Amino acid sequence: MAKAVLITGASSGLGEGMAREFAERGYDLALCARRTERLEALKADIQRRQPNIRIHIRPLDVNRHDQVFDVFNAFHQDLGRLDRIIVNAGIGKGQPLGTGHFEANRETAETNFVAALAQMEAGMAILRAQNGGQLVIVSSVSAVRGMPGNVTTYGATKAGVAALAEGLRLELAKSRSPIRITTLFPGYISTAINAGIKHKPFVVDAATGCRAMVKAIESGKAEAYVPGWPWTVIGFIMKRVPASLLARMV
Repeated sequence: MAKAVLITGASSGLGEGMAREFAERGYDLALCARRTERLEALKADIQRRQPNIRIHIRPLDVNRHDQVFDVFNAFHQDLGRLDRIIVNAGIGKGQPLGTGHFEANRETAETNFVAALAQMEAGMAILRAQNGGQLVIVSSVSAVRGMPGNVTTYGATKAGVAALAEGLRLELAKSRSPIRITTLFPGYISTAINAGIKHKPFVVDAATGCRAMVKAIESGKAEAYVPGWPWTVIGFIMKRVPASLLARMV
């Protein structure tokens, strides 16, 4: 029986790219996002290429927290088991603090952290009931240290979900649970969410980036920078460089 993966925010960007990559590897797919017309088109395209896999789609606004639980549970019933649940949905509307854009920062915080918490709660309830599977949290290299300007709130939310994942990982290790928790720290992968950023060092195209993400997920690592080169090195340096130097770098 094929393994099944649930991906939120699957209508575009990293979610869409991972869906295509998992399909190539023979996974059954549970895909959700707000834009159902894009999900329908994605399903049709993947099904033409991979006619033997099962693909279920459902509309989901992750900020409607009750709906998160309903959709996750419905996917679980559809497929019988969810081997991997990927908390991917997010936005990047942050603005510098104190510049009159509280609503943009609030929306970013609620979508990237509170809604991610809801997804983790719903996902873990399923994995605990199964007594197995993998929960994957898509964080960001911007979570490694506090970031300035437009990235301040975004980076803080990604640091928050990474901390949730680490705490959960420690809890499960203590109880020797077979459930695995993986946190991904993507560098610059070319998608719509970062299209407005002018300076994107070491950027890779979406297909390359998503291939690296799926490879890291399947490896079962607790944490992974993706693509591994050069972001593993950059992440190591960012954690240790003095704040005065970091301010000039970013």
